[in-house]
Amino acid sequence: MSAFKPKYVTFDCHGTLIYFAMADAARTLYGERLNEPRMQQFLADFAAYRLDEVLGAWKPYEEVVYNALARTCRRNDVAFRPEDARWVYEQVPTWGPHPDVPAGLAKVAKEIPLVILSNAMDAQIPSNVAKLGAPFHAVYTAEQAGAYKPRFKAFEYMFDMLGCGPEDIVHCSSSFRYDLMSAHDLGIRHKVWVNRGHEPANPYYGYVEIKNISGLPGVFGL
Repeated sequence: MSAFKPKYVTFDCHGTLIYFAMADAARTLYGERLNEPRMQQFLADFAAYRLDEVLGAWKPYEEVVYNALARTCRRNDVAFRPEDARWVYEQVPTWGPHPDVPAGLAKVAKEIPLVILSNAMDAQIPSNVAKLGAPFHAVYTAEQAGAYKPRFKAFEYMFDMLGCGPEDIVHCSSSFRYDLMSAHDLGIRHKVWVNRGHEPANPYYGYVEIKNISGLPGVFGL
């Protein structure tokens, strides 16, 4: 990929750049009520229900968290409180980057414009982006697009706003299910998988693998 200089490098934000501490938040709320095997199941269910909640029509992310947490609690026979869901939602803007992110982004930003496409609300994302330590050409949210990833509509909104096509970008994410599978289906040939351990490798989708963002400049020969 070092021979290809894209118009933009586009990124997933939460999980890829920002340390997405949903599991930590769930442990804070329910850790004393669940032993470790049950906690692991709770976390897996919470992640799965969050994905399920974003596949339909757009709704505010607070509702995504509320519904996913309520469904997880019901499935795991844990008492659900609306104030717990609100607390989890309010944690999102407080989260900062993985340690490897600021230096790697800053180096790439000197040569290629950076763009974020995030499953976030407009009010949430500025605090997260401010902590990344690099300039971004644009930050687009699911609220603006009227759709969450992995829906194609979110990516298509980004293309429309940037005035480019899938052939013009490199998309970078730690998630196949939210990002890289849709990117593949939409014809984004140049993809980077940040292997943060969220999901297993899946070479079918065609990508360059890096361990963390410190490896991203090398992808472009920088």
